[in-house]
Amino acid sequence: MTIEIRILKGDELEAALPDLAKLRIKIFRDWPYLYDGTMEYEQAYLSRYAQTEGAVIVGAYDGDTLVGAATGEPLEQEVIQFRGPFEDKGLDPREIFYLAEALLDPAYRGQGIGHLFYDEREAHAKALGFSTAAFCAVIRPDNHPLKPDNYSPLDDFWRKRGYDKLAGGIVHFPWQDVGEDVESEKPMQVWIRSL
Repeated sequence: MTIEIRILKGDELEAALPDLAKLRIKIFRDWPYLYDGTMEYEQAYLSRYAQTEGAVIVGAYDGDTLVGAATGEPLEQEVIQFRGPFEDKGLDPREIFYLAEALLDPAYRGQGIGHLFYDEREAHAKALGFSTAAFCAVIRPDNHPLKPDNYSPLDDFWRKRGYDKLAGGIVHFPWQDVGEDVESEKPMQVWIRSL
Protein backbone atom coordinates (compact mmCIF):
# COMPACT_ATOMS: atom_id res chain seq x y z
CA MET A 1 0.00 0.00 0.00
CA THR A 2 1.19 3.47 -0.86
CA ILE A 3 0.83 6.10 1.84
CA GLU A 4 1.13 9.80 1.07
CA ILE A 5 2.32 12.11 3.84
CA ARG A 6 0.79 15.58 3.62
CA ILE A 7 1.73 18.62 5.70
CA LEU A 8 -1.51 20.44 6.47
CA LYS A 9 -1.68 24.08 7.49
CA GLY A 10 -4.28 26.82 7.16
CA ASP A 11 -7.36 25.85 5.12
CA GLU A 12 -6.11 22.30 4.50
CA LEU A 13 -5.63 21.81 8.24
CA GLU A 14 -9.14 23.09 8.97
CA ALA A 15 -10.67 20.85 6.30
CA ALA A 16 -8.99 17.78 7.85
CA LEU A 17 -10.34 18.36 11.38
CA PRO A 18 -13.51 16.20 11.03
CA ASP A 19 -11.43 13.24 9.80
CA LEU A 20 -8.89 13.87 12.58
CA ALA A 21 -11.75 13.80 15.11
CA LYS A 22 -12.95 10.42 13.82
CA LEU A 23 -9.41 9.05 13.91
CA ARG A 24 -8.87 10.28 17.50
CA ILE A 25 -12.09 8.61 18.64
CA LYS A 26 -11.13 5.33 16.95
CA ILE A 27 -7.44 5.10 17.91
CA PHE A 28 -7.59 6.61 21.40
CA ARG A 29 -10.32 4.12 22.37
CA ASP A 30 -7.58 1.48 22.56
CA TRP A 31 -4.99 0.98 25.30
CA PRO A 32 -3.44 2.96 26.88
CA TYR A 33 -5.76 5.95 26.40
CA LEU A 34 -9.12 4.14 26.63
CA TYR A 35 -10.83 7.36 25.54
CA ASP A 36 -14.60 7.27 25.11
CA GLY A 37 -14.88 10.27 22.81
CA THR A 38 -17.69 12.03 20.98
CA MET A 39 -17.71 14.08 17.80
CA GLU A 40 -19.23 17.01 19.67
CA TYR A 41 -16.31 17.16 22.11
CA GLU A 42 -13.76 16.55 19.37
CA GLN A 43 -15.03 19.38 17.19
CA ALA A 44 -14.73 21.84 20.07
CA TYR A 45 -11.34 20.50 21.20
CA LEU A 46 -9.74 20.41 17.76
CA SER A 47 -11.05 23.77 16.56
CA ARG A 48 -8.10 25.46 18.30
CA TYR A 49 -5.71 24.12 15.66
CA ALA A 50 -7.50 26.12 12.96
CA GLN A 51 -7.14 29.26 15.07
CA THR A 52 -3.50 28.81 16.13
CA GLU A 53 -0.65 30.31 14.15
CA GLY A 54 2.07 27.70 13.76
CA ALA A 55 -0.21 24.68 14.17
CA VAL A 56 0.33 21.71 11.88
CA ILE A 57 -1.19 18.35 11.05
CA VAL A 58 1.00 15.74 9.41
CA GLY A 59 -1.51 13.49 7.68
CA ALA A 60 -0.96 9.96 6.38
CA TYR A 61 -3.33 9.26 3.51
CA ASP A 62 -4.27 6.07 1.72
CA GLY A 63 -5.85 7.64 -1.34
CA ASP A 64 -8.27 10.19 0.08
CA THR A 65 -8.63 8.43 3.45
CA LEU A 66 -6.81 9.81 6.50
CA VAL A 67 -5.32 6.70 8.14
CA GLY A 68 -2.93 8.50 10.47
CA ALA A 69 -2.19 11.95 11.76
CA ALA A 70 0.20 13.76 14.05
CA THR A 71 -0.43 17.27 15.30
CA GLY A 72 1.56 20.05 16.87
CA GLU A 73 1.38 23.65 17.92
CA PRO A 74 3.38 26.18 19.91
CA LEU A 75 3.15 25.19 23.59
CA GLU A 76 2.35 28.80 24.46
CA GLN A 77 -1.00 28.28 22.67
CA GLU A 78 -1.87 25.09 24.56
CA VAL A 79 -4.32 24.90 27.47
CA ILE A 80 -2.92 25.61 30.94
CA GLN A 81 -3.00 21.94 31.95
CA PHE A 82 -0.29 21.28 29.36
CA ARG A 83 1.69 24.51 29.84
CA GLY A 84 1.71 24.44 33.65
CA PRO A 85 4.20 21.61 34.28
CA PHE A 86 6.74 23.26 31.96
CA GLU A 87 6.34 26.64 33.64
CA ASP A 88 6.64 24.95 37.06
CA LYS A 89 10.05 23.60 35.94
CA GLY A 90 11.22 27.04 34.82
CA LEU A 91 10.89 26.26 31.10
CA ASP A 92 9.64 28.95 28.75
CA PRO A 93 6.60 27.78 26.74
CA ARG A 94 7.53 30.29 24.00
CA GLU A 95 10.58 28.11 23.19
CA ILE A 96 8.74 24.77 23.08
CA PHE A 97 6.77 23.20 20.27
CA TYR A 98 4.15 20.81 21.61
CA LEU A 99 3.66 17.54 19.74
CA ALA A 100 0.07 16.63 20.55
CA GLU A 101 -1.47 13.44 19.22
CA ALA A 102 0.19 10.88 16.98
CA LEU A 103 -2.37 8.42 15.63
CA LEU A 104 -2.05 5.60 13.13
CA ASP A 105 -4.52 2.93 12.12
CA PRO A 106 -3.05 -0.44 13.24
CA ALA A 107 -3.16 -1.79 9.67
CA TYR A 108 -0.53 0.81 8.65
CA ARG A 109 1.94 0.41 11.50
CA GLY A 110 5.48 -0.92 11.11
CA GLN A 111 6.21 1.01 7.89
CA GLY A 112 8.15 3.93 9.35
CA ILE A 113 5.18 6.33 9.34
CA GLY A 114 5.64 7.04 13.05
CA HIS A 115 9.18 8.28 12.35
CA LEU A 116 7.89 10.49 9.53
CA PHE A 117 5.34 11.99 11.93
CA TYR A 118 8.16 13.05 14.26
CA ASP A 119 10.53 14.09 11.43
CA GLU A 120 7.96 16.40 9.87
CA ARG A 121 6.72 17.98 13.10
CA GLU A 122 10.29 18.54 14.35
CA ALA A 123 11.25 20.12 11.00
CA HIS A 124 8.15 22.35 11.20
CA ALA A 125 9.07 23.39 14.75
CA LYS A 126 12.68 24.19 13.76
CA ALA A 127 11.50 26.23 10.78
CA LEU A 128 9.40 28.30 13.18
CA GLY A 129 12.45 28.87 15.41
CA PHE A 130 11.63 26.54 18.30
CA SER A 131 14.54 25.06 20.25
CA THR A 132 12.66 22.29 22.04
CA ALA A 133 9.94 19.74 21.31
CA ALA A 134 7.81 17.95 23.86
CA PHE A 135 4.80 15.68 24.17
CA CYS A 136 2.85 13.83 26.85
CA ALA A 137 2.06 10.12 27.24
CA VAL A 138 -0.64 8.76 29.51
CA ILE A 139 0.48 6.87 32.63
CA ARG A 140 -1.49 3.70 33.40
CA PRO A 141 -0.82 1.19 36.17
CA ASP A 142 0.79 -2.08 35.07
CA ASN A 143 -2.01 -4.05 36.70
CA HIS A 144 -4.83 -2.19 34.92
CA PRO A 145 -7.54 -4.75 34.01
CA LEU A 146 -7.77 -3.53 30.39
CA LYS A 147 -4.03 -3.67 29.66
CA PRO A 148 -3.42 -6.13 26.79
CA ASP A 149 -0.96 -8.96 27.50
CA ASN A 150 1.01 -8.13 24.34
CA TYR A 151 1.26 -4.36 24.95
CA SER A 152 4.66 -2.89 24.17
CA PRO A 153 5.21 0.70 25.37
CA LEU A 154 6.80 3.22 23.01
CA ASP A 155 9.47 4.41 25.48
CA ASP A 156 12.35 2.88 23.49
CA PHE A 157 11.09 4.44 20.24
CA TRP A 158 10.91 7.87 21.88
CA ARG A 159 14.36 7.53 23.50
CA LYS A 160 15.91 6.58 20.16
CA ARG A 161 14.49 9.82 18.76
CA GLY A 162 16.25 11.77 21.53
CA TYR A 163 13.34 12.29 23.91
CA ASP A 164 13.57 11.73 27.65
CA LYS A 165 11.14 12.05 30.51
CA LEU A 166 11.05 15.45 32.16
CA ALA A 167 11.65 14.66 35.83
CA GLY A 168 8.52 15.53 37.78
CA GLY A 169 6.81 16.75 34.59
CA ILE A 170 3.31 15.38 34.96
CA VAL A 171 0.26 16.81 33.19
CA HIS A 172 -3.23 16.05 34.52
CA PHE A 173 -5.99 16.12 31.93
CA PRO A 174 -9.57 14.80 32.11
CA TRP A 175 -11.39 12.51 29.75
CA GLN A 176 -13.98 9.79 30.01
CA ASP A 177 -12.60 6.28 29.91
CA VAL A 178 -14.32 3.40 28.15
CA GLY A 179 -16.73 1.91 30.69
CA GLU A 180 -16.90 5.06 32.83
CA ASP A 181 -19.88 7.38 33.20
CA VAL A 182 -17.95 10.57 33.93
CA GLU A 183 -14.60 12.15 33.13
CA SER A 184 -11.66 11.66 35.47
CA GLU A 185 -8.23 13.23 35.44
CA LYS A 186 -5.43 11.11 34.00
CA PRO A 187 -1.72 11.65 34.68
CA MET A 188 0.49 12.10 31.63
CA GLN A 189 4.30 12.03 31.57
CA VAL A 190 6.07 14.86 29.73
CA TRP A 191 8.79 13.78 27.28
CA ILE A 192 11.16 16.45 25.94
CA ARG A 193 14.19 17.01 23.68
CA SER A 194 16.29 19.79 22.24
CA LEU A 195 15.92 20.33 18.50
